[in-house]
Amino acid sequence: MGLNDSSPFRIGIDIGGTHISAAKVGTVDRRFLIQDLYQQEVDTGLNAESIISSWTQAISKVSEGRRDVQFGISMPGPFDYDHGVSRIQVQGKMKALYGLSVKDLLAEQLQVSTGQIKFINDAEAFLTGESLAGSGMGLDHLIGITLGTGLGSAIKVQEVTKDAKLWTAPFRNGIAEDYLGTRWFVNKAFAGYGVQIAGVKDLLDSSFDPGIAQHLFEEFGRTLGEFLIPYLVRLQIQKVILGGKISQSAPRFVPATLDYLRKFGVQVPIEVSHLGENAALIGAISPFLNH
Repeated sequence: MGLNDSSPFRIGIDIGGTHISAAKVGTVDRRFLIQDLYQQEVDTGLNAESIISSWTQAISKVSEGRRDVQFGISMPGPFDYDHGVSRIQVQGKMKALYGLSVKDLLAEQLQVSTGQIKFINDAEAFLTGESLAGSGMGLDHLIGITLGTGLGSAIKVQEVTKDAKLWTAPFRNGIAEDYLGTRWFVNKAFAGYGVQIAGVKDLLDSSFDPGIAQHLFEEFGRTLGEFLIPYLVRLQIQKVILGGKISQSAPRFVPATLDYLRKFGVQVPIEVSHLGENAALIGAISPFLNH
């Protein structure tokens, strides 16, 4: 089964701090089809020329030199998505691109016009993909949360899906990202139990104390519930969709989240992404689609 010949040739691209994924994204009988997925690790701590060169190489593996292509790119913020200019200043990751037009640089390397390249926030792309083809289909009020090194978030209300920027939301004694990401697990494991871990993956190792792992996951789950409640109620959310590396451990912490919500009379289903990494690739091309 191939892509519709009548549909535009589109490539969805998901860019992160350490990787790039690209694939042809088409439709068959109103279903999205991902083909020729290519993934590559990228050292975004290098200079701008090296980063752009690595990204171009990966994208070209999929585009195969064609010029009649629409490139939709999912990109973490801060980023000027309309103009394609990076505002990322975090030490290491993509710092060399700050203030540069990534759109112009990629267009030059790919030998296409800037109008063929559009950007979308990564969390927004994730939720848009799930809404179009995953576990959010047919629902009007959604929250997408990506749990990993950082906290990504997007909200869909009716036909509008936007980056929610909830990582900076005031929460407890800091901001949400202090409590809902890898850093919390690392800090809590050491402060609470005197053990050093690199991330959630260590908790799943057969040699790790299962009791400590359970306590950490359950506390994380309750914290997620505490954080979500005001948004679920105020926005009349129909479903929460989880993505990111930590979501792969959802069976360990989501039951605690649901228990916490039920105590306050809130019953909203929480599901892990049905599409996985394909959600962002589908969402990435959404700026080219007529919904």
